[in-house]
Amino acid sequence: MSLSKKRKQQFTVEPDESLADCLERMKTEGYRPVRRMEKPVFKENGSKTPVISHQQIVFEGILEENEQ
Repeated sequence: MSLSKKRKQQFTVEPDESLADCLERMKTEGYRPVRRMEKPVFKENGSKTPVISHQQIVFEGILEENEQ
């Protein structure tokens, strides 16, 4: 194992990626999901008032025991 791997890491679901694809990417990198978070993404409308554009899904993963 590389010493540069962190015990915890966050994985953001990319716009062109499904949840299953993101979870598979985590598994490939040796991480197991422990928490799912949804963060609002804001954009400004014409009156400079922030409006929610969409929700960004982020998984928090920890290294699998055999990867540590």
